[in-house]
Amino acid sequence: MIEDFSDPDPHPHDRALSLGPRRDEALAHAAELVARAWRDFDAAREVEIEPSEALIALLDEPLPEEPGDLIADLDRAADVLDASLAQSRPRYLAYIGSSGLEIGALADLLAASYDINMALDARAATRLEHQSISWLAEFLGFPATAGYFTSGGTISNITALVAARERALPEGRRTGMHERPAAMYCSAEAHYSVTRAAELLGIGRDNVRPVPIDDRRRMSVTHLAALIAADRDAGVTPMAVIATAGTTLTGAVDPIGAIADVCAAEDVWLHVDGAYGLPAAGVERSRPLFAGLERADSVSVDAHKWMFVPKACSAVLVRHMSDLATAFSHNEAYIPHEGDALNAVDVTLEYSRPFRALKLWLALRVHGAQALRDAIDGNLRQAQLLYDLAAAHTEFQTREHRPQLSITPIRHVLPDCRDVDRHNEELCRAMQGDGRVYISPAVIDDRTWLRPCFTNFRTSTDDVHVLLSVAAELGRGLCPDH
Repeated sequence: MIEDFSDPDPHPHDRALSLGPRRDEALAHAAELVARAWRDFDAAREVEIEPSEALIALLDEPLPEEPGDLIADLDRAADVLDASLAQSRPRYLAYIGSSGLEIGALADLLAASYDINMALDARAATRLEHQSISWLAEFLGFPATAGYFTSGGTISNITALVAARERALPEGRRTGMHERPAAMYCSAEAHYSVTRAAELLGIGRDNVRPVPIDDRRRMSVTHLAALIAADRDAGVTPMAVIATAGTTLTGAVDPIGAIADVCAAEDVWLHVDGAYGLPAAGVERSRPLFAGLERADSVSVDAHKWMFVPKACSAVLVRHMSDLATAFSHNEAYIPHEGDALNAVDVTLEYSRPFRALKLWLALRVHGAQALRDAIDGNLRQAQLLYDLAAAHTEFQTREHRPQLSITPIRHVLPDCRDVDRHNEELCRAMQGDGRVYISPAVIDDRTWLRPCFTNFRTSTDDVHVLLSVAAELGRGLCPDH
């Protein structure tokens, strides 16, 4: 007997995996949950919600085999989100946060609904990605001829450095490193993604040269030139220099123009890791910090950090499309090619890629580039304000130099406190538990600092004052403990 595989269901859209006639109800309810969250994000809340016993029990339940209650389960999802650390809140000042820009969230809903795959030509979506890259390059002041959106700064950096390796060591992707040692150069305070790239590319972490920094925590160009010369003398190929446009620790911006001079003289690829700070290149107040950016071979930037859109929306931009093609192009039977035309998979590290560009495209169309510049400038001013407030306060210590971007390390110091590092570690934990302001710590020159970072368009001047007030209040209560 031959089994009948024909579909007995004349209405496949009514199957169990479709919401069917409840779509509109579900969408309306989800819209109200989102609207409620957006209203909640408009102002800081004084207490963070802890997961309830019922919510913890829910998240310990086994695999559900039968359908649940649609509206109730949407509410449960909202409860989970509300009891989580949301970077969209105006006083979330830890690490380098995002903002969950509303139009970006709507873009994600649209993009996820269509579920377009950007691996191959996706018609209009591919054109929109190219346009978004062009707009982003113009915003930053970088003469890109190509670029693509990725999942984050790590993938953007790795993508650029694969191209750098292929230029420095031709055929490296085919033959491997073999007996060809190579080196990469970055600030001693560069992001770990640079080391991770060296590990993955076969360069090896021991061949990442941490270049000493100056008193403003920027890469020393003199030391860079000396390290490159020493490697050449030892038979090691200088593969790439990575300039950081906003270090994660303090927001320092390496001297890109002077580094570009060294790279040009040595014929070494220059990549600018601007995952955090590069959007400030589009702002008049901070643009001079990025002089020479236009001379780089590649740059990376996370639009989900300081361009406020939801994660994940990073981008890698290159001066020459051919560098990406040399690094990634391939011809497989399952990938169609029209003549010499390149698919996205021929110039990117990823295969399946969601339509990440849409959120930045809509943000720029709906709000305009100047609104983003103004929001970035506002964060820059908030960092300067905190520096001034802390410097004028008898209980706080600031760094020797003013913030270059939007990170302002401060220390709470009381006369009778015998262990200031431990005190600031405990103060940071106390602030995280208190809920009014959420910050993270940083260890700078073996000392512990509170490290607020301003990258949220919702953060206000009042929030800056609250930050210092809460730190002082909680700090005074902690010091007798040690």
